[in-house]
Amino acid sequence: MGTKPDSVIIAESANQRRVDQQLNYTIFLTTIVVVIFIISAYIFSNELIIDESEEINFSEWKQVPLKERYKMDLNLTSWRSQLPESGPYEILPMTEHFVEVDLPASEQDAGYPEDALMHVALWLPDVPEGEKVPVIATIHPYYDFGTEVDDSNPNTIPDLGVGQWIFEEFISHGYALAQVSTFGSGQSTHCQDVKGLGEQIGIQAAVEWLGTQEWSNGNVGLMGKSYAGTTNWEAAQNPSEHLKTIVPISGSIGVQQMFYRNGSAEARAMGYDLAYELATADPTTDDLRICSDDVFGPAMPVTTSLAAEFGGAEWSDYWEERYHLGDVIDNYDGSVYIVWGMQDWNVDPYHAFPTYQMLRDKGLTVRGIMGQWGHNYPDQGEVHSGLGSGYGEEAYENMSRMDWAIELFNWFEYWLKGIGDETESYVQMQTHDGRWHLEETWPPEDMTWELHDLSDWSDSTGTVSANSAMSIVSPVFEEEIHLSGLPTLHLDVQTIGCNGGQIFATLWDETLGLRLGHAVMDVRYRDGGYDAKPVSPIFGSYTMLMEFNPLDVVLPAGHHLSIELTDTGEDYLPSTCAVTGLSVQGGTFGMPLIDRPVEHENWFEVAHYNASAV
Repeated sequence: MGTKPDSVIIAESANQRRVDQQLNYTIFLTTIVVVIFIISAYIFSNELIIDESEEINFSEWKQVPLKERYKMDLNLTSWRSQLPESGPYEILPMTEHFVEVDLPASEQDAGYPEDALMHVALWLPDVPEGEKVPVIATIHPYYDFGTEVDDSNPNTIPDLGVGQWIFEEFISHGYALAQVSTFGSGQSTHCQDVKGLGEQIGIQAAVEWLGTQEWSNGNVGLMGKSYAGTTNWEAAQNPSEHLKTIVPISGSIGVQQMFYRNGSAEARAMGYDLAYELATADPTTDDLRICSDDVFGPAMPVTTSLAAEFGGAEWSDYWEERYHLGDVIDNYDGSVYIVWGMQDWNVDPYHAFPTYQMLRDKGLTVRGIMGQWGHNYPDQGEVHSGLGSGYGEEAYENMSRMDWAIELFNWFEYWLKGIGDETESYVQMQTHDGRWHLEETWPPEDMTWELHDLSDWSDSTGTVSANSAMSIVSPVFEEEIHLSGLPTLHLDVQTIGCNGGQIFATLWDETLGLRLGHAVMDVRYRDGGYDAKPVSPIFGSYTMLMEFNPLDVVLPAGHHLSIELTDTGEDYLPSTCAVTGLSVQGGTFGMPLIDRPVEHENWFEVAHYNASAV
């Protein structure tokens, strides 16, 4: 092969250098473009992340969806939940007021007649002249509650239930706070007609007064726990047009409903009315205040328990006058936010269900939040820490809702100020092991019933009395099940020489030895509710249509259930036939089941109290 001339070699080398230079230039430009693209993408994505972070955390905190609030930078260690920022207004000094109440003749004080006055303590925001504000009120008898020696604080001091929280979080945002003493307590006059018509009229008059003041925009919301939650229902029985929303927190829908479940009486039922009378009595003319209901009120628990089959519960209108929910459904057109602890033994959660759906059926906007706490608020992390196993402890780490201030703020903004989108109806429910799921109603609409014949379980027959008990154990459940509702227990029983008897049923995760829920019934109230029927004392055969308290429980695959049957349990009185008891001949157990696999859209995370950071 011949060699190339030097001129050709030089020309090829020059061409190669030009190709290499072009290639290097192309690679360089491509690298620059790629680097610019990466940097731009990084900056752009960071801007999106920053914008999203700002939207979730602070700039638009009022609009953050429920399922996104756990991403917010909220205070997770405070004594109660807090709003992300304070409002623009200072708080004016407290003022006191007396509201005159016009009572019918039937409700006049029978012992020491005087003008009927409701005492109101009021805190207002310092808004510009001419600007009107709504009011959040809490009403109960626990101000100056007790004797002169150990009285609780008066209503002129924000209480640690609602008052202090509203004072700290809401007034600066343009809300007034009112603390009102019911009749016969604090500085309110008249006799203490415990949850009766006189008390109801006084509460309704206070709401009317709050809605018609010169500083008021005409909208009133009530909020409170326990007795202070019951007064919400009382206000809504024959409501002022100014009552726009109520937030009853473990507030009983009726007095008989509070102390009797299917005819079985709680121990405290016997002295309820009298206890309140004594607690508010002082060595003054207050002791002379006597309501007409005080004459026969203390006797009603006795006649209801001992003479049930003879209409003992109806020997006066005492219970009927103190059943609040019926009038609320007939007369109230505002909104309702129901709050309940699924482990509340003070006012059991069966007050909340089916109340929730009954109000929805009326066409009201109704929301609910139900966690595994006891007789408390949703955001009391330190208080919730005292729960025992089987009574909420298993859910504690994910329980205390530190986003609840935002939840209530948005609720009040719409219903009391007309700001924001109309609030939705739904229930936030927590399972016994701590997970939260969102349902349009509860029990959920897609719930299905699974019935179990107890003869397929072990030890389904026996005697239940003061001296004997039963434990009925299921076969193993091969798959996980989610009970969400009010399980039923229909027991076939026979009397044993006595005209009555009672069953207290406790549902257990037998595998873990973990209590899940309970039910109770007096056989005279075997159809459920508040209507008693006679019982034959000798081998009378009946079916007791028992219903458990509401529960939301996930039973793992491979576990057993058990139903323990005793004559009484927890804080219920023994049956009058406890010695002989009842013979149990089997029955059926109904399980309300839903399907919520791990990936189901109804599950959501929450901003919960962080005990480890305190």
